[in-house]
Amino acid sequence: MDRGVPTEEVLAEMRASDPPIHYLVGTPKGRLTKLEAELLPLEWQKAKEGVDVKLLPREGELYVLARSNDRVAKERAMRRRQLKKLWARLKELQQMAPARDTLLLKLGAAKSQYPSGWRLVKIEVGQEGELSFCLRKDKLREVRQREGRYLLRSNLGSENPAQLWQLYVLLTQIEEAFKNLKGDLAVRPIFHQLGKRIEAHIFVAFLAFVSMQPASQTAAQSSRTDASIGFRTTLGHSNARRPLPNH
Repeated sequence: MDRGVPTEEVLAEMRASDPPIHYLVGTPKGRLTKLEAELLPLEWQKAKEGVDVKLLPREGELYVLARSNDRVAKERAMRRRQLKKLWARLKELQQMAPARDTLLLKLGAAKSQYPSGWRLVKIEVGQEGELSFCLRKDKLREVRQREGRYLLRSNLGSENPAQLWQLYVLLTQIEEAFKNLKGDLAVRPIFHQLGKRIEAHIFVAFLAFVSMQPASQTAAQSSRTDASIGFRTTLGHSNARRPLPNH
């Protein structure tokens, strides 16, 4: 399920439905803080190479704390890049010594541009516009401990880490599809009025999904990162280019 959809009310309704509706969703970072004490003593289990999980059954649900080595490296690099640029900007503002009101405006712009780095720096502005800043080492330690970790929750009842990870990977693919539709393709929701048009839309979407599966496999096997290349390759080796019969 897309992260923006589930609320506590929606999840409760899904659990109470007959037949029950199963879900695997991401959770806000605040929930990880609440469950941190319960998760800490649990053992890590390997879901796949480079990915470990902790499983916490709680109140009819299963919480999954995942740790990905690749994601650790990615988030750490992003955090370091933002912090480095913010630090350079603060030094520049310190040397410029603009008027206090101007300085506050420039600091606001820096906060918007480097939000991840901003949380790690303590900044003070004096009455005369003196700028001072230092690294918040306690926050940095906290961020480092959580980089590459994210908390999922599910009512599937499965305690197979590999199966849960495969389902989560499918969730990320769906989220990426939403991002591409709203971003690169600039496609907004289509509201059909007739039942036959709804069925046709679902059918076309299903055909696209089925077509992309062998394309993704072809791209992965050939070590290509662009699935569209695999898609064209797959079509080239199939009968997809034949004219469709008129029925």
